Amino acid sequence: MSRLLHVLTGCTAVGKTELALRWAEANGAEIISCDSLLFYRGMDIGTAKPTPAELARVPHHLIDLCEVRTRMDVTYYVTMARVVVEDLLARGRPVLVTGGSGFYLKAFFAAVADDVAVPAELRAELRGRWAQGGLEGLVAELRGLNPGGLGALDACNPRRVLRALERCRATGRPLLELQAEFAARPGPFADCEVRLCVLEREPAELAGRIEARVHAMLHAGLVDEVRRLLPAGLRENPSAARAIGYRETLDFLDGKLPEAELAGTIIGNTRALVRKQRTWFKTQLPAHQPKPAATAEPAALFCPAR
Repeated sequence: MSRLLHVLTGCTAVGKTELALRWAEANGAEIISCDSLLFYRGMDIGTAKPTPAELARVPHHLIDLCEVRTRMDVTYYVTMARVVVEDLLARGRPVLVTGGSGFYLKAFFAAVADDVAVPAELRAELRGRWAQGGLEGLVAELRGLNPGGLGALDACNPRRVLRALERCRATGRPLLELQAEFAARPGPFADCEVRLCVLEREPAELAGRIEARVHAMLHAGLVDEVRRLLPAGLRENPSAARAIGYRETLDFLDGKLPEAELAGTIIGNTRALVRKQRTWFKTQLPAHQPKPAATAEPAALFCPAR
């Protein structure tokens, strides 16, 4: 039996949803979401979550998994995705993974989470030191534990420094050794053939689509959606509260951002995200030739470029 997965991705607002639906309809496939914000119930408008009509066209999985206050992580996502993949393959249904969340997307091509157990008290200690004294002391400790160097670690990135120090302290092993061991691990879907399609649009065209999308979200009630999510625990989940569209709306509701600047701020931050996504797709995904979303036809999405 073929263990084939199709992965369709691209930058925010590139047009993944409609092409994914058309490909799935044509091939009898079911869709697995790979968008880190579609997990949350109630986060609908600001995430451009598929509408009820779109969800009715094709069976979707891993959407509306949890309340907004619940933090998701890639380990849980991989566990859930494996269950869905095995079910679809057992039923003979083609699998289409679609979304643009880089770290979750990478799970279909490589290992993304190690099995180092970090004690809660160690994690709390390091985060407390960071909050009170900043990053400099943590980087100094990390360098002291790693006389052989830190490799390509971004020592200005707090999250990466904390993660590296946690693992060095928890295992008593140097970072380069841990990184080499991790690089040799098979990915969670290494037993499947994965075909990739990355969609793209010309920058000016994509900028216009982003602007139109943001205005449509605000017209559809994004501000009211954020108001409804506050008592549900939006602020308790930094990943959700800092998501583009939500963080700017929270700033508006908190009086930190004038209403007249709300749309423009979301648009600007979305464009910045797109620039980061383009770089990430080029450097973190397997070698690929992007396909123009404006002229892409479902039948040709996963065909080799000529």
